[in-house]
Amino acid sequence: MIIGTVKGPGKVANDYLFITTDNEHARVGEFVFYKACGREILGTITGCRLARMLPDGLLADPETPPQIITDLLGMEAGCELYEVNVSTIGYFDEALRDFVNPRVPPIPGQSVWLASDQMLELVLNPCRPGQPGAAQIGSLLSRPEGRVPIVVSVKEIASTHLAILASTGAGKSYAAGVLVEEMLRPNNRAAILIVDPHGEYGTLKDLEAIPELCEGSYAPKVKILLPDRVRVRFNTLKFSDIRYLLPEMTDKQSYYLSRGFQELQSRRTYGFRDLYEAMLQLKYEDSEQRTLAASTIEAVCWKLEYRFRSSKVFSDVEHNHLTELFQPGQCTVLQLNEIDQHEQQVIVGTLLRRISDARIGWVTQRNLAANPEDQLPFPVFILLEEAHRFAPATANVVSTDILRQILSEGRKFGIGVGLITQRPGKLDQDVLSQCQTQFILRIVNPIDQKTIASSIESVGRSTLDELPALSKGQLIVAGVAINVPVLCRVRQRLTRHGGQTIDAPQEWAKWYSESVQRELERSRSVLLKPEGRRVQYDGIDV
Repeated sequence: MIIGTVKGPGKVANDYLFITTDNEHARVGEFVFYKACGREILGTITGCRLARMLPDGLLADPETPPQIITDLLGMEAGCELYEVNVSTIGYFDEALRDFVNPRVPPIPGQSVWLASDQMLELVLNPCRPGQPGAAQIGSLLSRPEGRVPIVVSVKEIASTHLAILASTGAGKSYAAGVLVEEMLRPNNRAAILIVDPHGEYGTLKDLEAIPELCEGSYAPKVKILLPDRVRVRFNTLKFSDIRYLLPEMTDKQSYYLSRGFQELQSRRTYGFRDLYEAMLQLKYEDSEQRTLAASTIEAVCWKLEYRFRSSKVFSDVEHNHLTELFQPGQCTVLQLNEIDQHEQQVIVGTLLRRISDARIGWVTQRNLAANPEDQLPFPVFILLEEAHRFAPATANVVSTDILRQILSEGRKFGIGVGLITQRPGKLDQDVLSQCQTQFILRIVNPIDQKTIASSIESVGRSTLDELPALSKGQLIVAGVAINVPVLCRVRQRLTRHGGQTIDAPQEWAKWYSESVQRELERSRSVLLKPEGRRVQYDGIDV
């Protein structure tokens, strides 16, 4: 379908302008092409403005439609002309499975065609729906729903990492739920762990009862690990973890804590009580210097008791085995909503270290005999909700360094990470820049937009201009998991969404109505209560 005529080059290299009267299809994000070198050179519309419009006088009277005046004057209907800017992408090379820009600009007067649905389905997506490694997250926003499916590569997401970025209420956890559903289909059977600080992913349990996700003997499994079942064994903590958990540590207290911690490193297993005893040993050593430091050591012991003695998370013997958390075809939701934020950061940091050690050990074939319950003979994918908690830009927390390491080196060892955050500006920029695929929903904060522009190479200026205008459930897919950045409409989830915004007035009215009803029932039961009567049965008062 021809929709316009080339006018000439655009303002920047690889852009061109065309003129059209078709404002229905000349929308930002739509795909068009011109023909050169015997090929169809695809481009995406990045801007549209009126080049010729009705005179202002025809628009002055709001009660008189301009169409009536143009008919009286004999003017042609639809006389508006639009100047449309197109950014050239190139032609799709089947051998390379990528776009090639021939650097041959269109000639003025040349026709511009609207790309067909079939063409876009073939060239936009790295794989077809239902193929191994395919995840259909929605359809192209500029076409009717379902006409052009948008399919991303699970292989790229799980190896080069993912960032899901959005303002509050824009639908980031909904999009994450759609991705998890796709990764658990029979064509993928992923091993997924979701770190859930708010407890909103429990509805994924519904996946186990959805027939279309099953095939033969395969059925997806979803394991929900409630806060009271989260365990971290004490001897998996580093010195920095313990120090981070203890409040307001001075340099002197940190020194003696490190001495006590070093005493335990020669042991294969140890617990909180062993560290406590090691600290007391320092206190009672026959040394004048230790005697003078007794109050400092006592303060450290008090802080250790405060944090660890009655802890429900940190245990001397228990922890969650990696074989319990990860299995192909299984999604484990680690709910941390009732756990202190400092403890959440240590839990995530310790878990990421164990996962990294297990995958490196398996790939390099080292230490396979030790801890069989912590071996991971397959790649894994970890989804971190509220990622700015675990790698903040303005603070140093214990989980940041290991997260940076995994994001930069995890591709070689089969560790994929997905980061979900509503404030990209608060997320460590080194961490964000390592995510090679992005799902970007509505973002209106200028600081967050600037962060995305400076940290993510695949997102251009025209893409950022679209962010405030996106509606709920609409997102930009960019990066290595898709052939070209696209505007996407997220498909409907198969499972219930657990992160809905609470309707406060409705909840208040519901609670009030139920309260009034309970009071009426209580009053009615009092009024209808029968009075006791004295009767005799065989001469006995009853």
